[in-house]
Amino acid sequence: MRQFLVTGHDAPTTPDFSLDDIAGGAGRLDVLCRCVNSAFFLSHALREDVRVHLVLGDEFTVRFEGSELRRLNPDERSTAALIRGALEARDGAIGHMPADASPGVSTYRMGFEETLERVAEDATVVELHEDGDPVVEVEPPEDPLFVLSDHHDFTGAEADLLADVAEERVRIGPERLHADHTITVAHNYLDTAGYTRY
Repeated sequence: MRQFLVTGHDAPTTPDFSLDDIAGGAGRLDVLCRCVNSAFFLSHALREDVRVHLVLGDEFTVRFEGSELRRLNPDERSTAALIRGALEARDGAIGHMPADASPGVSTYRMGFEETLERVAEDATVVELHEDGDPVVEVEPPEDPLFVLSDHHDFTGAEADLLADVAEERVRIGPERLHADHTITVAHNYLDTAGYTRY
């Protein structure tokens, strides 16, 4: 299982946003939508062995389960609609019990720390950061959980938590990439067994 945890610092925590303004009025939700699409889409197929956790405003987490996903299309607007649907179901999320919004999409009443600690129990945590070790010097992990931030840096509290939990801190390449591009490169790194198999 490959997992990605993306924290959206300005992301909405209510469904009261317009699908016509996800780059502005919805706190750069467009960044998170592109991350979801990069995590799942192949040419004419979806990666079923992938799970994505979007932490919205350190208040809710929307989980996408690749093996169960339906109605995910390769455009940001339809992905934003799935996230909005997840937030519409948020009142049904009680404690750590999720509210199911649509096939493969559920909402948890958990912020960054709770989500990371819960997901890390069965995964190898890898922080993706521009100041990390070059990925080519790191063996591809078993059951990785890649943790990355949106267009903002990790907060001090997030960075401290990752320093305690992450087994590796890696950078994907010599240039700073958008979060969604970083996910694509991380997939390629795993698909090729650390760039050794094509």
